[in-house]
Amino acid sequence: MNSILLTQYDGAILGPIAKVLGVIMNGIFWILDKIGIPNIGLAIILFTIVIYLLLMPLTVKQQKFSKLSARMNPELQAVQKKYNGKKDNESMMAMQQETKAIYDKYGVSPSGSCVQLLIQMPILFALYRVFMNVPAYVSQVKDAFFPLVEKLVNTSGSADFLNNSSNFSNAVMYSRQFTNEAFLAGNTEYIQNTYIDVLYKASSAEWEGLAAQFPSLADDISQTVEKMNHYNNFLGLNMGNSPSFMISQALQTGAWLMVIGAVSIPILSALTQWLNVKLMPQPENNSGNGNQGSMAQSMKMMNTMMPLMSAFFCFSLPAGMGLYWVAGSVVRSVQQVVINKHIDKMDIDAQIKKNIEKRDAKLRKKGIDPAKLNSYATMNTRNVTPIPSKMPPKPKAEMTQEEKEEKIRKSTEYYNKNAAKPGSLAAKANMVKDYNERNTRK
Repeated sequence: MNSILLTQYDGAILGPIAKVLGVIMNGIFWILDKIGIPNIGLAIILFTIVIYLLLMPLTVKQQKFSKLSARMNPELQAVQKKYNGKKDNESMMAMQQETKAIYDKYGVSPSGSCVQLLIQMPILFALYRVFMNVPAYVSQVKDAFFPLVEKLVNTSGSADFLNNSSNFSNAVMYSRQFTNEAFLAGNTEYIQNTYIDVLYKASSAEWEGLAAQFPSLADDISQTVEKMNHYNNFLGLNMGNSPSFMISQALQTGAWLMVIGAVSIPILSALTQWLNVKLMPQPENNSGNGNQGSMAQSMKMMNTMMPLMSAFFCFSLPAGMGLYWVAGSVVRSVQQVVINKHIDKMDIDAQIKKNIEKRDAKLRKKGIDPAKLNSYATMNTRNVTPIPSKMPPKPKAEMTQEEKEEKIRKSTEYYNKNAAKPGSLAAKANMVKDYNERNTRK
């Protein structure tokens, strides 16, 4: 399978999702073009709002899970404490049943929060595929590169020039496409797509280098650059260039307003990310629980690092990606304020009652009596028969000196009587000895 970045990402999981998102992005840009403002930056903002509105139900579920978890955790900890140190099968089974009963009571799953994240992650990854390859999903942006690309394909030396990282810094990302069988076989569509892949990420200086290398195409290059600048220009900034590049270019020309605008993107990204983190429900810092405490510390460190990482990436990536992050953080912050108000008004006791009724109805359908299950789940550990331990026998009391001498005398006497063989001289001597002792006692 050929990896044609421009003709849409074709991964098994992210590919179909990216195509759906691309259809939305293409529709938004088409509407903006019809009302006379075909702008990639504005399209990114509207696209971000639409995507996060579509994800709103999952976000609400995730926040409900966090709210219910805060109420549920003390009960879970009580169960863990109740069975602490008990490793027999009866105790383990009882602990599992009680834990499951608590999750059922609150209507959540142990993996409830993870499920929502797992659903959202492919969507967020697919968004990057769309933003990094806008011409692959927005037909009007792709059309802006024609007729330049058609002429470049038929110009000698153009492939070598575009495939040189000294001329185009992003050429190394697409070097394999220049040696692909489809490219070498002269597949026109594949070659055009490869050229647009490189040119879409070209900086202003790289466009100027292209014009200097192929002066006969200077007019076509100028028209393409003008059209792309019109699409990419947002508040005076080119969404195709990175803030770091814009700053270096502005310092050379003395355009200080561009420096301020370029720096504002990573700064706004960090600030909005920080605001978003502050509005999110924070885990309780349970100092008595080692696992909970370490998790809270890890979350705190992550919340501190994420705004800094966001600023770093936005400084080096295209400004369009930074604009998406800023817009996403703002939308999430507004969402969070609305969700927090909704969650605060939620009657948790009523929700718990509803969850119990729902769980009991499911159990009855399976032929299970909820009452019996509840009685088992609340079984007290006192009912668990402890395993008897093997204790060593108590030592006997010490014998007195007289008892020791008497025991030695009897042992010697027994030996003397039984050591001699019957009929031997020693046996006869013993018989004489016993006879004399009896007569002496008389």
